[in-house]
Amino acid sequence: MHTVNLSDSQTGGPGPRRVSAMEAVLTHLRGAIERGEYAIGDKLPSEAELCRTLEVSRPVLREALRALQTMGLTVSRTGKGTFVVADAVEDPTFGDYAASDLMEVRRHIEIPVAGYAARRRTPENLDHLAHLLDRMERETDTTAWVAMDTLFHLAVAEAAQNPVFRRVIEEIRDALARQSAFLNELGGRREQSNREHRAIVEALADGSEQDAAEAMTHHLDRVETTLTDIVRRASAHDSPQAE
Repeated sequence: MHTVNLSDSQTGGPGPRRVSAMEAVLTHLRGAIERGEYAIGDKLPSEAELCRTLEVSRPVLREALRALQTMGLTVSRTGKGTFVVADAVEDPTFGDYAASDLMEVRRHIEIPVAGYAARRRTPENLDHLAHLLDRMERETDTTAWVAMDTLFHLAVAEAAQNPVFRRVIEEIRDALARQSAFLNELGGRREQSNREHRAIVEALADGSEQDAAEAMTHHLDRVETTLTDIVRRASAHDSPQAE
């Protein structure tokens, strides 16, 4: 079997965003599943075989396999391997929650929460949020940034001065972290997200309920758009009609 080199040096060509080795592997495997090269019910080759064939490290491959599972294309069965369960991406799952359910709840909770936070935030709330923003903008480690992303949304809920709001965000915290990591890896969201977070904090500092709600709405719109783009993203080079 011929090898397919998917290392960073091979995939980083011109364009607005460098494609990571993980994304290249994911695109390759997703394309193979969508084209039927791996049919529903089929078992994917072993990790060792895929690493050899695709010329990538095991950590890179495992990230790609996790993303396939998040997309709902595969399931991993302990001791048995990874099996194809769908041939098209419909609704990714982050932890216990489907992406569509998560986004619906986030819109109903976090937009009004931002408005309440603009009216009720304390100087301590603003200091905490500003400190988080500064750390996030300097952070280069993806895992650390994702952890602070969830802390940011918790801090906005705290600024609304209603413990029930914080409890709701705590409940979906794991799903938020998984979604954030997914969008950061496949959608290059981190710099955009930092800017959107700063706009939210500026609105809170101004005490503008309307601006805060609009800033959070914009943030969630961008999250949803990026997620939709990833879900719909086909292997364009495999389809001459793709735009």
